[in-house]
Amino acid sequence: MRKTIEIFGKIDGITILLYLFLVFFGWVNIYASMYNDDITTSVFDLSTKYGKQLLFIGISLFAAFVILIIDWRFFDTLSFVLYGITIISLIAVLFFAKETGGANSWFKIGNFKIQPSEFAKFTTSLALAKMFSLNKQNLFSFRSMIRNYTIILIPFFLIILQNDMGTALVFTSFILVFYREGLSGNVLIVLLVLFALVLFSLLIYPWIVAVFFTSLIFIIYYFSSNRVRSLKVSSIVAIISNGIIFSTGYLYNHLLSPHQIERINILIGKDFDPQNAGYNLIQSKIAIGSGGFFGKGFLHGTQTRFDFVPEQSTDFIFCTIGEEWGFLGSFIFLLVFTTLLLRIIFLAEKQKSQFCRVYGYSVACILFIHLIINISMTIGLAPIIGIPLPFMSYGGSSLVSFTILIFIFLNLNSYRMDILR
Repeated sequence: MRKTIEIFGKIDGITILLYLFLVFFGWVNIYASMYNDDITTSVFDLSTKYGKQLLFIGISLFAAFVILIIDWRFFDTLSFVLYGITIISLIAVLFFAKETGGANSWFKIGNFKIQPSEFAKFTTSLALAKMFSLNKQNLFSFRSMIRNYTIILIPFFLIILQNDMGTALVFTSFILVFYREGLSGNVLIVLLVLFALVLFSLLIYPWIVAVFFTSLIFIIYYFSSNRVRSLKVSSIVAIISNGIIFSTGYLYNHLLSPHQIERINILIGKDFDPQNAGYNLIQSKIAIGSGGFFGKGFLHGTQTRFDFVPEQSTDFIFCTIGEEWGFLGSFIFLLVFTTLLLRIIFLAEKQKSQFCRVYGYSVACILFIHLIINISMTIGLAPIIGIPLPFMSYGGSSLVSFTILIFIFLNLNSYRMDILR
């Protein structure tokens, strides 16, 4: 344990202020999304979402304080233990959870639900940071890469089995951490090409995409300097590319659930269904667009008050921000959130320990991908996959896990002059 004077003397106050602003602003918007003129209840009423969220905020702040007074060695020593507990809980939820919103992701305890996959984000971050710190000399050897990818892929596939594609996608953000630690930029290029192959295969006849990409590969081969070596590489790339192109349709139709396929088809323009799968997106755009520059004002959003947007207190909380606070309020929110991300990266770069730096970048990448995917899906740039907006969306597991995620890093950062490995 640490002395109180050390806690307030070494913890980064700017990050805490940014965190508190986002949490408070999130609660205000949750209140607005659930407000009803005809029903007068206390803000502390636990039968309402805003009442429960206040409880979750209290639990989160208590958890934050406990984390700050713990010695950093606790997180370093028990990284793999915490990760193992999370993996066990992810397996258990497959057998004991009840389906909610099409996913089997929650343990239900009375009137409350716990989502283990939310806590897997910080335990996976700790385990990955620990693994990097143990393999400093051979970060990108074959054996080290297999270990690192395994740490990420185990929770990734377990969450997919829960039918929660949105949360599973968050774990892809760790590739940016690998990039920061020295992974070749070619990997990112390969991932972009892979994304293009999959997208074009869904939009265009596969054989047309196959002919185009195969031709492109061999045009590049024709202009290469070492044709003997390039022929082998080009042939392998062509075979793999065609395999991806012709298997995309099958995997797309058999791995994703019907409602996910429907939403993606609407996003990429293959279908148009304004009354069913496309309803959420249409109402979301109307709500955000109707806010104008200054917004309609707190508790004056018509789309919000009359429940036109489903799940507005959770996945679509950004609609409330856009409608009631307008472009200006949305800009301020994004500015504060971006400042938080940059602050975390700034602090991560100051770490003398690779363990702390890798964990810091993991925190920033997880928050970043949550922000990008959530806002993109509310304005029609990404499929609606169900992913919370950090600190803003209603939910105890989400808020507590994001709080733990950040405050573990603040704890490690406060010891940065002492942690050298």
